[in-house]
Amino acid sequence: MLKFTLDKQPRGTCDGISRRHALRLGSCGLIGGLTLPRLLELQAKAALPKKATAKSCIFIFLEGGPPHQDMWDPKPDAPLEIRGPFKPIRTKVPGTFVSDQLPLCAKIADKYTIVRSHSHRDNAHSTGYHYVMTGRKANFPDGDNPVPNNDFYPSIGSVASRELGPRGALPAYINLPHPMAAGGPGFYGAEHAPFVIEADPTQPDFEVKDLRPAGRLSKRRLSLRRKLLAGIDQLERERNRGQAKVMSAYYEKAYRLIASPEAKKALDIQAEPDKVRDAYGRTQIGQCALLARRLVEGGCRFVGVDAPGWDVHFNCFPSLRTDLIPYADRAFSTLVTDLEQRGLLDETLVIMMGEMGRTPRVNAKAGRDHWSMAQTIIFAGGGVKPGQVIGATDKHAAAPTTEPIGVNDLLRTISTLMGINPDKVYYGPLGRPVPIVDGGKVIRGLV
Repeated sequence: MLKFTLDKQPRGTCDGISRRHALRLGSCGLIGGLTLPRLLELQAKAALPKKATAKSCIFIFLEGGPPHQDMWDPKPDAPLEIRGPFKPIRTKVPGTFVSDQLPLCAKIADKYTIVRSHSHRDNAHSTGYHYVMTGRKANFPDGDNPVPNNDFYPSIGSVASRELGPRGALPAYINLPHPMAAGGPGFYGAEHAPFVIEADPTQPDFEVKDLRPAGRLSKRRLSLRRKLLAGIDQLERERNRGQAKVMSAYYEKAYRLIASPEAKKALDIQAEPDKVRDAYGRTQIGQCALLARRLVEGGCRFVGVDAPGWDVHFNCFPSLRTDLIPYADRAFSTLVTDLEQRGLLDETLVIMMGEMGRTPRVNAKAGRDHWSMAQTIIFAGGGVKPGQVIGATDKHAAAPTTEPIGVNDLLRTISTLMGINPDKVYYGPLGRPVPIVDGGKVIRGLV
C-alpha cells in the first residue's frame, strides 16, 4: 500500500514538528510577541502559491530537439557551417529577429516571449525528455524507451492534475496524439495519469473511438455494467490486488467521458469551420494545437502535444524548410492568436520546446546533432510578459552568455503561474520526501 502524507514529515510529534524544533520555535514567543502559533501561521502563508494567472497549460513538445539557431536564435555573422542556409528576418518587436522560416510567428512576436538561454547537461533523447518533464535525472540509460518512462517521479502534467484537478467533465491532464514518453504520473498513481487521445486529428474520420458505447448500448445497460464492474473491483481490492485499483481509476475516467455531452463536444474537432482548421494547418501538429485549444476551453488543465520528427542528424535543411518549421510556425502562431481572440490567452499558458537544441556546427552529413547546452523555449499567455527576448547565447549559439535557465527553473515557473506551490512535499512509497519542484527559480523577467 502506498502512503502519501501532505506537507508534514512522518517523524517527531503528531503535528510533524520534532520536540527540539518545538522548543526552539517556542522560545520565539519571548521576542517581540512572536508566538509559536503565529510563527506557524506566517510559515503556512509563505508556503502558499501566489494567485494563479494560468488556469490551463498547453505544452507543445518538439520531440527530438528543434535547432534553435535555425529558428529563434539566428547567428547571421557566423560562418556558413554554423549559421546554416536560413536568414534572419525582423519581427513585430523592434530589434528582435527570428529565422526567415518563421514568418507567421514574426508577425505576432509581441504576443510571446523568447527565452534563449535554456541549458542543461542531458544530451540524450529519452533521458532528456524525462528530465524536462519531471525535473529529475533519469535512472535508466538512453535508449530504454518504455512509455511512460518515469516510473517514480511524476510529470508536470500529473502534478497539475493532482494539485488543481479537473474544471469540468474532461480529465485534468490529456496527451495527444499519443502518450508523451515521460508524461506519466510516477508514484502519484493511475488517477493522475494522462488520458491519451491516440488518434490523428488530421484524418477525416477522426474521433475518440473509446468514448463511443459499443453497438446500441443504452444508458441503463451502461449504468448496470458500471455497477457490476464496481462490485468486482471491490472484491479485488479486498483481496489486496493493487491492479484493480489502477484499472478502476481508468474505468472511472472513461465512464465520465462517455456520459458527458460536454466532453464529446470538446473532442469534436469536425465542428470547427474549415477556415479555422486551415489556419492551424492540416498537419498533425496544427490539428493537435486546435484540439488542445478546444480541450482547455472544455476545462482541461494540462494538454501535452507530442510532436516528433525533430532529430535532424542528416540532410536536415530540406525537411526543416518544408515539413517541420513551417508547420510549427503556423500551429503556434494561430494557436496564440486564436486564444487571444477568444479571450483565453491570459488564462492559458502556452509553451513550445524540445528536450534539447542542436549542435552549433553542421555535421558532415548536412545535419545537426544533439546539443543540450543551449536551447530556446517559447512562452505565451498565462501571465507571461510578452514581446521580450530573455537570455542570450554566444556567437555560435553554443552556450548561454547570460545566466543559464535550467529545467527546474522552467518547472518552477510553470507551477507558479498555475498557482501550484512548487515547494509542496509528498512522500514516496518508501517515505522519502519528494518536493514538486527540486530547486530552481522563477525565470527572471518572464512573469
